[in-house]
Parts: sequence; structure tokens; C-alpha cells
Amino acid sequence: MSLTCYKCGKPLSDTYKIMVGRRDVCPSCNTDLRCCKMCQFYDPKAYNECRETSADRVQDKEKANFCDYFKIGSPGSNPDKERQDALAKAAALFKK
Repeated sequence: MSLTCYKCGKPLSDTYKIMVGRRDVCPSCNTDLRCCKMCQFYDPKAYNECRETSADRVQDKEKANFCDYFKIGSPGSNPDKERQDALAKAAALFKK
């Protein structure tokens, strides 16, 4: 899966998979990359829109922040769906 900007959807360089600084922006639309909406833990359905329970609350999810739990990820990734797919594969494997 390639890394894409949450705002414009354009692919990002593989360099960003290694390290994203607070001032890094998308080369296409100039949007902050080190923001909640670009984090693996971002989930609009979760409490404070974050699956990391120890993270401090961030008001503006589209602005750069200093969250210690930030991990770059593509928007639209659905860990619940990935989990359900894995469970379905396991069930199929052990089905009689």
C-alpha cells in the first residue's frame, strides 16, 4: 500500500515512511503531514478520534502537532476491516 496525502490523495515519497517532521508538508497541496489525519491511530469513530488511549487530545486534526504517538499511515486504512478479514480467513481455514 502506498502512502498518500489525506487531502489531495496524491502519492507521497517513500522518504515519509521513515520520518515525518513537524514542518513537512505535501509537495502537491502544501498540507501538514504530521497531523492526526495522517496517523495510523486516527479514527473518526473513536473517542477523541484516536485509537491510542494514552494520547493527549488534539483539537485541530488537520494541523501539525507534537503527539508522541504519531505514526504515519494512509487515510482510509481500516484496521477493523483488516482484523475482520484475518478472522474470516482463520475461520475458513478451520471450517469442517
